[in-house]
Amino acid sequence: MKAIKKDWRALRSASDELKADRDIVTAAVKENGYALVFASDGLRGDREIVTTAVNQNGYVLQYASTELRGYREVVLAAVKQCGWALMWASEELRGDHEVVLAAIKQRGDGLKYASGGLRSDRKFILVAVHQNGRALEYASEELRNDIDVVRAALSQSWDAVNYASRQIQRNIIQDWLGIKEVKND
Repeated sequence: MKAIKKDWRALRSASDELKADRDIVTAAVKENGYALVFASDGLRGDREIVTTAVNQNGYVLQYASTELRGYREVVLAAVKQCGWALMWASEELRGDHEVVLAAIKQRGDGLKYASGGLRSDRKFILVAVHQNGRALEYASEELRNDIDVVRAALSQSWDAVNYASRQIQRNIIQDWLGIKEVKND
């Protein structure tokens, strides 16, 4: 326990017995959530330990048991800390409004891992592009052709123009150049 409190990485070289010791693993993940990597499989399925770990480092949701990646409270804690943790959430939770909203508020491009239905939801897309304009890449085609959504993305990141529909891109270029109409050859 002294070694863990001094340096959580000591868990890496600990015996299998110590990696399965709830108190030792709890102490390690309190120091650094990444310590979950070295925990026993059984403790990667312990809701309290995994919640402690993802509150500290949401990215470690990938090391939690499959069951806990489908547990709403654990995933919600993870995505609030790291929006990309949505990548490791169960398919069902990738479509959960509250979970996805928490993820994209933290990291807009976490939208990449949301279910298709939410990628077509204007409200979600606007939240995502306000956080990260490049999240426009993961919006439905219809919303990439919505001038208000594209403007919101561009106000955050000029290179979001790369993800707008071709028609919107042409309109933006024409406006920028002061061209009223472009003739197609």
